[in-house]
Amino acid sequence: MTATGLSGRSVFLVEDEVMIRMMVADMLEELGYKVAAEAGDITEAMRLAQATEFDIAILDVNVNGKVISPVADVIKAKGCPFIFATGYGSSGLPEQYRDRPALQLDALGKTIEAALRGG
Repeated sequence: MTATGLSGRSVFLVEDEVMIRMMVADMLEELGYKVAAEAGDITEAMRLAQATEFDIAILDVNVNGKVISPVADVIKAKGCPFIFATGYGSSGLPEQYRDRPALQLDALGKTIEAALRGG
């Protein structure tokens, strides 16, 4: 993986599977991004979404059996871009957010860049 012109930006990461969260955080750092905060449950994600400054968020759609929509709503209200991480494809996204990009881990850098550029 290589760093891009948008590296150095900060990412808020929400993922309930610890190993996946660690892997994505490592990939982000390899790409030159800074992980501003990480959460593994909805309650912590809500708190961090409100209290942390970040440039973009990566949100697992299903966090311990709960849909991520309330966290996405907070981030949207802040005006920050976000992308979803899901194994269900775009059909697994919350209905009101089906226009948002869904993360494929092999395309992490390109997905972040597109979202940061408003694409």
